[in-house]
Amino acid sequence: MMGDKTIIITGGAGFIGSHACKCLAEAGYRPVTIDNLSTGHADAVKWGPLEQIDLRDTEATAAALGRHKPSAVMHFAACAYVGESVIAPDLYYDNNVGGMISLLAAMKAEGVKQLIFSSSCSTYGLPEIVPIRETTPQHPINPYGRTKLIGEMMVRDHAAAFDLRYVMLRYFNAAGSDPEGVLHERHDPETHLIPLALMAAAGTGPQLRIFGTDYDTPDGTCIRDYIHVSDLAEAHRLALAHLEKAGGNLVLNLGTGSGLSIRDVTEAIARLTGRPVPCENAPRRPGDPAALLAATDEAKRLLGFSPRYSTIDSILRHAAPHFGLEIHHGIDA
Repeated sequence: MMGDKTIIITGGAGFIGSHACKCLAEAGYRPVTIDNLSTGHADAVKWGPLEQIDLRDTEATAAALGRHKPSAVMHFAACAYVGESVIAPDLYYDNNVGGMISLLAAMKAEGVKQLIFSSSCSTYGLPEIVPIRETTPQHPINPYGRTKLIGEMMVRDHAAAFDLRYVMLRYFNAAGSDPEGVLHERHDPETHLIPLALMAAAGTGPQLRIFGTDYDTPDGTCIRDYIHVSDLAEAHRLALAHLEKAGGNLVLNLGTGSGLSIRDVTEAIARLTGRPVPCENAPRRPGDPAALLAATDEAKRLLGFSPRYSTIDSILRHAAPHFGLEIHHGIDA
């Protein structure tokens, strides 16, 4: 099965990319992963071939596109730690911007005209108004966010010049794990709140550090919009269907529109597992806004996207077993 049913997934051995591969395979596509395995996991590539290639190798990337003849590319591959980007901006510009330069060149060379780009809410920086709309000005405050914004600009410019068609998806906070238990989150180092909190509750990690308890929020801790990774994967499938129907270029937020504070998350873990989360208070981190919430009406209107698994109970139900915790109490899905 080639051609119309083959999709290249860059970063398909990573957290979100591997979930997208599973979702696409279940919908009848043939996902082909391009990944250098610097942070991804080969054993997460289960639904199609793995091309172990560094995306910055344009010749090798173009050759892979030529072999597999995909109808579209989903581009997930990137360095994605905000803190690391501040101390190693050279790495982020080289990998994230360099990777995009190479991928777009390879797509142009092989005549691949459809791209779904994994962008980020970090491109907005510190928005003055929440929920954040797609039209909110983008003023990223760290190198990671800037590399994602540059990627968006590159996609737009290539679309104007070379008839590329695209959907760019700005994620909020990805969380959870595959509901069937086949895949899960395993970053090294882990920086995401929910896995860190689960490890603290399980006793396999240190106390959870809460960076700032004096924000202008109901309990003083930061509020974020958590979206289940399987819902993100489904949004990518819907974006692909949109392009396949000759839909226009889109830029969309992916979130739930509902926020959870850090204490909301720790209380939910204690409620569902019976295990409290040991916490320690720490100073605020520079640049952390009090609240980040997505306006989600455009993704629903244009893609028909509605999150299925993104309540905190569902997120924890699917994630907790991978950290050695059992769910004991009232789950909602």
